Amino acid sequence: MKWLSRLLYTAEDAMQGAEAPSHDGLLPDEREFQHAAKINNLETMEKLLKKNVNINAVDTLKRTAIHFAVARNHVSAVNFLLHHKARLDMADQHGLTVIHLAAWTGNLDIMRKLVKAGADQKAKNEEEMNVLHFAAQNNSVKIVEYFLQDLHLNDLNKPDGKGKKPFLLASEKGHVDMINYLIALKLFTSEKDKEGNTALHLAAKNGHSEVVEILLEQWEEINDLNQNGETPFYLSVEGGHKKCAELLLGAGSDINVLTQSSSSALQIAVQNGHLSLVNFLIDKNINLVPKPEQKNSPLHLAVINNHLPIVKSLLDADHHINSLNHRQETPLHLAADLGNVELVEVLLKAGCDLKIVDKHGKTALAVASRSGHALIVDMIIKAERYYATKQEHLVHSDDRLGLVLSFKQDHSTHTKQIRSSLWNLAYNQLKPQEWKKLALFWKFTDEQIKAIEEQWTGKNSYKEHGNRMLLIWLHGILLARQNPVKHIYEDLVEVGFQPLAEKIRTANSMDMDSRKCSLS
Repeated sequence: MKWLSRLLYTAEDAMQGAEAPSHDGLLPDEREFQHAAKINNLETMEKLLKKNVNINAVDTLKRTAIHFAVARNHVSAVNFLLHHKARLDMADQHGLTVIHLAAWTGNLDIMRKLVKAGADQKAKNEEEMNVLHFAAQNNSVKIVEYFLQDLHLNDLNKPDGKGKKPFLLASEKGHVDMINYLIALKLFTSEKDKEGNTALHLAAKNGHSEVVEILLEQWEEINDLNQNGETPFYLSVEGGHKKCAELLLGAGSDINVLTQSSSSALQIAVQNGHLSLVNFLIDKNINLVPKPEQKNSPLHLAVINNHLPIVKSLLDADHHINSLNHRQETPLHLAADLGNVELVEVLLKAGCDLKIVDKHGKTALAVASRSGHALIVDMIIKAERYYATKQEHLVHSDDRLGLVLSFKQDHSTHTKQIRSSLWNLAYNQLKPQEWKKLALFWKFTDEQIKAIEEQWTGKNSYKEHGNRMLLIWLHGILLARQNPVKHIYEDLVEVGFQPLAEKIRTANSMDMDSRKCSLS
C-alpha cells in the first residue's frame, strides 16, 4: 500500500505551498488548484476555476484534485468538485480511483456522494482490489454495510489479485469489528489465498489474538498447511506471537509439524530469538531431538544466531549438548569457529564432549585454532585439562569451597601478582622451545601445544605462547586448590630451571595463601 501512503501525504507536504519547485507535470495554476484541494481551500479553488483551470489535470502519478480531496476527507472540496463535474473514473498509475479512497478512509458521506454522482462502484485497482477489499482492510464497517445491504452488491465479495477475499484482508489486519460483521453476513470463508494461507494463517502470522480466538470458533482444520507447509501455529511462533500460539495449541495444533523446508516451530522460535516462546514450547514438551532431514538442531541454531539465553534454556531442558548437525559439528564446534567466548563458556561448563571430530576430522580445539581465536583455544584447553583431572579426582568439586568454575581469561586481582610473575617468566626468562619443555612436563598434549602455537605474532611469538601455556597451567592449579608459587618453584627445579625457580620464589611470598587465589 505504498502508493496509498504517498497519495495521502503528510501535513508537512500539504503546507509546502503551490509555489514550491515541482516536477509533477502540472501547470502552475493546476498545481495550485490541486494544493487547494488538499487543504480544503475553496476560495482559491473558486478563483482558479474562474481562470478556466483544468480541474481534471493529472500529475505525473495520474492523480487529480478530487483524489486528494477524497483522501483528505474534505467534504466541502469534494462537493465543489462534484458540482463542477470533476471526473470520477480517472485512475492513478496504480489503478486507484476516488471510490477506493473513500472506502479506505471510511467516509460514508463522501462515498454516498460519489456513488450518486456516478462513480464506478465495481472499479478495481491494479491489484484487483475493489471497494470491499479497501473497506475490509481498513475496518470501514459502514462502507461494507452500505455496499452489501443498501446497494446489494454481493458480487464484490471476490478474491483480489493475491487471492484474498475481504474476509481474509480483515483477518490479516486484525479488524475484530469487520470480522464479526462479515461472519454475521455469512461471509466467513476458510478459502485460501494464492500462497495457500487461510484467514487463520493470516491472523496468526500477524499476532491478532482476538481475531484468532473468533476464527477458532468457526474453524475445522486447525493444521491446514499453506504452500510452504506452514500451519497457523507455526506462523504465530515465527512471528513471536505467544498469545496466538497458546490459543492455537489449545485448540489442537500439532506442535511438532515440520514445514516443507523441514523447519519446526522450536527451530524458528530459536532462530528468531523468541526466548519466551522457546520456553513456552519446551514447557509444552515439544520434541527437542531434530529429525534426520533437519540440518541443525535447535541448539545449533541458537549458537549460530548468538542467542545465549536460549542456549541456556535448551541446556536446562536437557537438549542433547553433543548433537551433530549435517556437517557432523557439535554446537561447540560452531561456537569455537565463531569465536564467541560467552557461548563457549556455557557449553564447556555444561560438560560437552571435547573429543568429537567433525567430518573433516577436527575437534572444536582445532577449529578454534584454525580460526585464530586464541582466547577460545585457551578456554578449551583449560576445560580439557580440568575434566581430565576431575576424572582422576584431583579437582575439588565441592561448591562450598568458594570457587566459581570458569574457563575465561583470568582478570582477578587476587591472582595479579602470580600472573605478573608468569608473564615475566615467559617474556623475559624462558628461551625459545623452553616453554614446550614445561608444557610436556605438565602433560599438555601435542594437539594442545600445536593449537597454542597456531597464533603468530612475529618471531617472538614463543613468548606469548609460553605465557598462555603458563596461565592455562595456573587455572588448573587454582582449581586444584594448590599453592601456585610453591608448585611452580618445585616444577621448575625438577625440569632443570633452578635459577628461574629462585627468581620466582624471590618475587612471590612463599606463604602465599592459595585460598586467596580464585578464578573470576
